[in-house]
Amino acid sequence: MSSGLSHPPPTRLSPILDSDKTAQPSKPASSFWYLQPSEWDVLLLSTSLKLLLFPAYRSTDFEVHRNWLAITYSLPISQWYYEATSEWTLDYPPFFAYFEKFLSYFAPLVDARIVDLQNLKYDSWTVVAFQRSTVIITELVLGAALLRFIRGAVDPPTQRIMSLSLFLHPGLLIVDHIHFQYNGFLFGILLWSILMAREGNKLASGILFAVLLNFKHIFMYLAPAYFVYLLRSYCFSPLGHFQIKSFLSLANSIIAVFVLSFGPFIVMGQIPQVLSRLFPFTRGLNHAYWAPNFWALYSALDRSLLLYTKTTGIGLAVKEAGVASSSRGLIGDTVFAVLPNVQPIHTFLLTVSVQMVFLLKLWLTPTYKSFLTTLILCGYASFLFGWHVHEKAVLLVLVPLSLLAAERQAYFRTFMLASIAGIYSLFPLIFTPAESIVKVVYSTIWLVFVYRALAHRVYEYPRSLAYVVIDTLEKIYVAGFIPLHIVVTALSFMHSGPTVTPVACVPSHDFTCPEPEPSAQTSPGANWQFLPLLLTSVYCALGCVWAFFRLSFVYLKGDMYQGHLNTLQ
Repeated sequence: MSSGLSHPPPTRLSPILDSDKTAQPSKPASSFWYLQPSEWDVLLLSTSLKLLLFPAYRSTDFEVHRNWLAITYSLPISQWYYEATSEWTLDYPPFFAYFEKFLSYFAPLVDARIVDLQNLKYDSWTVVAFQRSTVIITELVLGAALLRFIRGAVDPPTQRIMSLSLFLHPGLLIVDHIHFQYNGFLFGILLWSILMAREGNKLASGILFAVLLNFKHIFMYLAPAYFVYLLRSYCFSPLGHFQIKSFLSLANSIIAVFVLSFGPFIVMGQIPQVLSRLFPFTRGLNHAYWAPNFWALYSALDRSLLLYTKTTGIGLAVKEAGVASSSRGLIGDTVFAVLPNVQPIHTFLLTVSVQMVFLLKLWLTPTYKSFLTTLILCGYASFLFGWHVHEKAVLLVLVPLSLLAAERQAYFRTFMLASIAGIYSLFPLIFTPAESIVKVVYSTIWLVFVYRALAHRVYEYPRSLAYVVIDTLEKIYVAGFIPLHIVVTALSFMHSGPTVTPVACVPSHDFTCPEPEPSAQTSPGANWQFLPLLLTSVYCALGCVWAFFRLSFVYLKGDMYQGHLNTLQ
């Protein structure tokens, strides 16, 4: 398989992207909700698998959402963002709180104890079945969006493959149906918004994204791309004239969504309290374990330089506070031992500076393809360079990147590299034996299916020696995940002994504290406890960072290809 970095003219129209032109639907609009037999098979198969996962491992997120059900059911809205009986306080935007309130009406029909505010850590079979079921049902929002993508595709078979890969995505299975969250539902809203942009309904696209922001504020990573695209393509005419009517229509619609969401808390004067829950700024640079981003490599380099200094005695300046700092994965101020320290303002400026490169091109070429690629790259830049990024945020990259995968070889190879590294980086979230087998087997089957289904459709032979070298190095990197998994598994088995939670670690619903300090009473294997996480994060970070620069190169150097594509259209 080639590196795909060259840009030969395509031999056919892109099956997935169709610029700003609306594709002719493959079926009449009235048949949108009609499921073909194969689509029924996928739905039944995936649902059956998710039902089998009901008794699987679940993280503290499960109790978080049960507690939010109890908060919104038992208390008046004026107390939602103040309640602190449990450590898992409500810290999502109001639309998600309303969503929990809606679900809470059904919970007592199954078991009244689910919504008992004092019934902490309740884990009976009834609450497991109820909450797992709500994830499966609400994920149908994603399924409906993918059906719409298929019905409006130029090449339905190819789009069907990509939609199937998204609906069965290992990241969603790991994070939603084992670990426990509602990402399928939220990404369904995102895909509906992207779909509206593809179909030319830009006002609806903006409204849906505003709704999404009020469900989960992590989607702010994507907001710059939406802002530039909607402002340039909706509020300006093709000749560059500002259209005040369109601007007011868009602005009023977005404001109305936020008023609908935050209105009650504005009236009650609780906005500062709500914002303090949504944006806790006391967390360190890195998450509980290093997300596979630029700062994982930076932190690993700092640890390596510290080890080198201790081993060789070479006089590098070492900050004592950094020797045992939270740069290893805990909460609090991050202090590096050798490298310069990083502050939130540094990550913000770096992220914005990188995003500006892509946003400028989007402003100059406000097409659907440019919007989608910039959307991915803005989320990618935030994931790589942002402050205290969660490992689960890689889904913000992998899900929309799937929409580009079948366009041509360059995007497909980038998609595969990012997917392999990103999905594997989620593996440490699931550490119980039975579920570990599930995550490995399922992810492998998924990757083989996607590769075999798409590789022959987009294959391009390397056009130069440089591309052959890149192609070979990428294959070596992918093959490296096999020995990595063997080593990580072996090191995990080596670890034994009691777990001691460090005082500096403050757990939240987004993470536990996986890095206890080994005590004198622990076995020698306990000293290796953080090493599997470090190896996983650093190796995956190499792939994620490379895929980002690869996609950036393809996008920024793709003017010739885009011009030829527009000629074909």
